[in-house]
Amino acid sequence: MCGIVGVFSRREPVHAAVLERATQSLYHRGPDGQRHWISTDKRVGLGHARLSIIDLTTGDQPIASEDGRTRVVVNGEFYGYEAIRQELQQRGHRLKTKTDSEIALHLYEDLGVHCLEHLRGEFALVLWDENRRRLFAARDRFGIKPLFYAWIGETLYIASEVKALFAAGVPARWDEESVYHSMAFGGHQLRTLYDGVLQVPPGYFMLVTDKHVQLNQYWDFNYPARNEVVTSRSDAEYAAEFRESLEESVRIRLRADVPVGVYLSGGLDSCSVLGLAARHHPKPIKAFTLTFEDAAYDEGPIAREMAAKVGAEFHTIPIRQRDLADAFTDAIAQAETVCVNAHGVAKYLLSRAVRDAGYKVVITGEGSDEILGGYPHFRRDMLLYNREGQDPKAIEELLRWLNDNNTVSRGLLLPDGEIGNLDAVKRVLGYVPSWIETFSSRVVKVRPLLADWFQQKYGHRDGEYNILDDTDIARQLRGRDPLNQSLYLWSKTVMAGYILTMLGDRMEMGHSVEGRVPFLDHKLVEVIVKQPVNQKIRGMTEKYVLREAVKDVITETVYKRQKHPFLSPPATLSPDDTFHTFVQDTLRGETMRSIPFFSQKAVVALLDALPGMEVGARTACDQILMHLVSLCVLQQRFGLSSREVSEPREIAVPAD
Repeated sequence: MCGIVGVFSRREPVHAAVLERATQSLYHRGPDGQRHWISTDKRVGLGHARLSIIDLTTGDQPIASEDGRTRVVVNGEFYGYEAIRQELQQRGHRLKTKTDSEIALHLYEDLGVHCLEHLRGEFALVLWDENRRRLFAARDRFGIKPLFYAWIGETLYIASEVKALFAAGVPARWDEESVYHSMAFGGHQLRTLYDGVLQVPPGYFMLVTDKHVQLNQYWDFNYPARNEVVTSRSDAEYAAEFRESLEESVRIRLRADVPVGVYLSGGLDSCSVLGLAARHHPKPIKAFTLTFEDAAYDEGPIAREMAAKVGAEFHTIPIRQRDLADAFTDAIAQAETVCVNAHGVAKYLLSRAVRDAGYKVVITGEGSDEILGGYPHFRRDMLLYNREGQDPKAIEELLRWLNDNNTVSRGLLLPDGEIGNLDAVKRVLGYVPSWIETFSSRVVKVRPLLADWFQQKYGHRDGEYNILDDTDIARQLRGRDPLNQSLYLWSKTVMAGYILTMLGDRMEMGHSVEGRVPFLDHKLVEVIVKQPVNQKIRGMTEKYVLREAVKDVITETVYKRQKHPFLSPPATLSPDDTFHTFVQDTLRGETMRSIPFFSQKAVVALLDALPGMEVGARTACDQILMHLVSLCVLQQRFGLSSREVSEPREIAVPAD
């Protein structure tokens, strides 16, 4: 796992100092070496910050083709690369390294952009093709690895993180409309919080020449239509199919030239990963677990029991409220986005402990909830929109049970309080996914905190339109089961824009740790999208097929336990602790006053009202406060301005 930078200029020369500065800003992603290359005509530059995982001696980048006319920088891992290397050599290619990264270069030489069909893993890459005079950039199918870009005049800057673009000279400015919509709908596929800074969407590649820019999609989920005829199989057959694919996905992610550990919580996802990894690891695998002082959020005892079952080395990282306060600023600056809970800060501290223990690679459980309907709002969708043959009274009882047994998800994963006008979503989809209702209820709570001018300017621009406008409704949603529609929309926005950032790559790479995500292996996902929705949710049991597939390698406790989202204890529940004081001081301070989008008077009034709120209301408010504190951190760390941009920007539009 590494950091990559690319610069392509249509007119002016690329300066080595700019390329070096941008690459150096990604040192945390690649502390094992920084290198760069500039073309002879000074129009193209590539930079690479390396974290050595595969081939510790000859794997430096950029990597050049045999004739020197094609060069690539890669962030990520390609699995099954050994077989591809042999095929490339049989076709006459002379490989210079033993890394997995080099296969992308030679596959591109042979297949052009269709090389992506043969790449399996978590990756982002930038490649310069001198023969065609074009820059080729691509991002993995799910957005596990980040890839941002911006134009300054006729020069394109592209990098693993936004801070590298700022280091290269891209102006650090808020995108006001994105800030407004960030309070609701969890991430845009193309835009970011920063003016002029865009991202290559998951499953897309970019082509740039002197004359044009385009984005093309090369992969999608492709859920089956509800009326599509499928061969019915037994539960056992579905479970066996899923188990085979998941076990292979875990096994190939154990391949590294450095030690590999596992992030372990008390949840089904990480326990499944550990259980399967232990079967294929030659020695006891090391499991790293976060623990919290608040028992409602601490999964340490369940994780310890799981580690004992498979003979793993169990290593705990205790997290206190003081720790969250101390690390919050650095974690948010690393994420370059806002959080709704300090769980990302806890993951940042976890990756620091893992690195201190001498590990560069961990396998994680992220992505399972997105492909298997793990969150409570997906179960709510099943109850509301898959009612055929069910007793309405029984459904109402189950809905009450769902709310009563997911109190920590109140306002975060399940609707809480008033919901905004979502008629547009219902007109287009025919129903409203529960997670959109949940996020809409958050917007209702935030609106009283907005500055009048901000509300007047953007309040009529409903965020749900962004989701719908970004989605090929006819080809990907219409005629699909409502649950699959909800999963699709969530994966395209919240998973890519928040979960894989705040709980994935950015928190791990903040301390030079590579996270590998077996649940987001595209071959595994292509298996589960074709299985019936009742393999994902069966009654009140989420991730049904996974439970049955891994029952032999997890504990009985984990097998029977319902989904508990990974959250850190809210600051609002510990008013006498350091983290709560940090939140109060930040939102009452000068930085909050300098952010023009909110009324600090209204924010302070909310803070003053917290002591009189019941626990559930304070928990629901905590996510709003986390959002505001995150904006303060970003404002302060990057010196962001909010003035309108006068010069035009070139924006790549996805091709039809």
